[in-house]
Order: sequence, then structure tokens, then C-alpha cells
Amino acid sequence: MRKVALYPGSFDPITLGHVDIVERALQVFDEVVVAVAVNIRKTPTFSGDERVDLIRATFADEPRVEVVSFSGLLVDYARERGIKTVLRGLRAVSDFEFEFQLASMNRRLTEEVDFIFMMTSEEHFFVSSSLVREVALNGGDVTQFVPPPVVAALRARAES
Repeated sequence: MRKVALYPGSFDPITLGHVDIVERALQVFDEVVVAVAVNIRKTPTFSGDERVDLIRATFADEPRVEVVSFSGLLVDYARERGIKTVLRGLRAVSDFEFEFQLASMNRRLTEEVDFIFMMTSEEHFFVSSSLVREVALNGGDVTQFVPPPVVAALRARAES
């Protein structure tokens, strides 16, 4: 039986911290499904389709990474797909508190899905999508924080 992890997030945009989590998860799981959450109450920098495309470009050479978008409850999506493990990345203690609360709520919604937390590697602790967007949209260099497809997309967005 294949071990599959569902790695959900907004990924607006995907950062090297996210990439680190996926790459390390592939050492534990046979496949990682990166699930881009579409939230109609938020106004992201990149559309859901753009985020999916950027992540697919980032993992173009990795056949064990599937990239999808979803809306609605995460646990419903996991159950629909038959995925039993949700992977969440942590950067700091503050992330843990928030993620623990989400995981606890989701466990109350279903016991069919387990949640696993993975710490981002030390060099990525301070990197967040919102910080990357702010730096990029103000003309800063983000090449050390995001994959090349994202660098190009952020530059194009800043120029428009």
C-alpha cells in the first residue's frame, strides 16, 4: 500500500521552506499531494491556478509530487481522496499553537485522518510567503527564498 501525504496550504507563493518540507516528506512517503487551498474570502497575490502552475513548475522533475487545488474542508478533501495523513510544516512555536488548534478541530471532525508536523529546516525558519511577497513587491531580491519559477512570477507581478 502506497503511503501518501496531503500537504495543504495557500502557497501564495510557494517558498523554499515549503519545498524543503516536500522534499523531506518524500523520504518518508511514497507520494506527496500538494493541495492549494482556495479561499474565496481571501485576495491572494496569485490565483489558485497560478499557484498550482508555479508549484508544478517547481516540482516538474519529481513524479511523486501531485499538485491540486481544493476548496471546502480539508478533512473532506482528504477523505474523498482516501488520504489518511495530512502533513503540516512548522517554523516556530507560534506556528505550532495555530497548527495544533487546527489539527485538534479536524480530529474532532474525523478520526480517519491523522496530522503530522514537520519542522522546516533551520535556514528557512524566518521565511514566510507574506514576507516574500512584501520584499518582492517592493523591488527586493527574493531569489534565496523562493524557487526560480516564483522569482520570475513575482518580478512580472511587480512590473505590472
